[in-house]
Amino acid sequence: MSLKRIGKQTVRFEKPPSIIATSTIVGPKEGEGPLSKYFDTILDDDIIGQDSYEKAECKMVRDVSNDVISKAGLKKELIDYMLAGDLLDQIITSSFAAREMEIPFFGLYGACSTMTESLSLGAMLVDGGYGDNILCVTASHFSSAERQFRFPLELGTQRPPTAQWTVTGTGAAIVSSDGQGPYITHVTTGKVVDFGIKDGNNMGAAMAPAAAQTIYQHFLDTGFEPKDYDLIITGDLGNVGKELTDSLLKKKGIDILSRFKDCGIEIYDQNQQDIHAGGSGCGCSASVFCGYVYKLIKKGELNRVLLISTGALMSPTSSQQGESIPGIAHAVTIERMVHGIV
Repeated sequence: MSLKRIGKQTVRFEKPPSIIATSTIVGPKEGEGPLSKYFDTILDDDIIGQDSYEKAECKMVRDVSNDVISKAGLKKELIDYMLAGDLLDQIITSSFAAREMEIPFFGLYGACSTMTESLSLGAMLVDGGYGDNILCVTASHFSSAERQFRFPLELGTQRPPTAQWTVTGTGAAIVSSDGQGPYITHVTTGKVVDFGIKDGNNMGAAMAPAAAQTIYQHFLDTGFEPKDYDLIITGDLGNVGKELTDSLLKKKGIDILSRFKDCGIEIYDQNQQDIHAGGSGCGCSASVFCGYVYKLIKKGELNRVLLISTGALMSPTSSQQGESIPGIAHAVTIERMVHGIV
């Protein structure tokens, strides 16, 4: 009998693991956005001396991983597992980075939900006693993702209003059995939900049903209400997906709008930057959480946050064969204080 499982999809940790350090690297466009002061490194260009965008993305993962380990005051030998994933082919960004890290590696694929997938599994490993320090990292790159999932960059294809801009960015966090918080107290694992959306340029609509299902189930399982959170933030629904998620939840009697934000909306200035419906990509929620949200929690400006990274589980092959786009969303509750410990 599970002692930590509550409800249908949620785990509550007896000894909540602590996120002891984070690090972020973002591209030039992200560095021009409203969250620039929260990012650790802003690149001057998005190829950073490499001979392909894919290699640049891999270098970003290596660099952010080494930086977060250093910020945590640890050595690589003290990291028990590296949990990482990305969007490229067979997660080559993460696995190619891992071959130089010399850390036991679990490769994850949850599309753009991978940040909370890694935090969820990392927290479970720590709470279960299987490791003391877990490296959770994910990344995306506009130029590598665009040519894999949509069109060659050189083609200059016009983007519809519902399209989103893949974030060039990466975020890494160390989840530890020791530390002074913030703490991961609950994990709600999402189900795959598919409402039949087939348009790869409308991923917000494809992911919204999964986001709504996970958020609704989280409140059902935990007994929390929206007012119990200072911030409820999704990964990369963008304008379209955020509106749909809000609508779907209201039909179930849950109103989160007053504290509801989306990383894909927050990372760019929609009045000054042409990103259409908002940002997307694994690096979207990773960089916004590990930069902006984490630092606000550390400052005491946020006490309890629900982070829901959202993913569109598509591939170029499935899209070309006319398949619909299944969505997934995983949620983690992150709290500044646990049992009176600040």
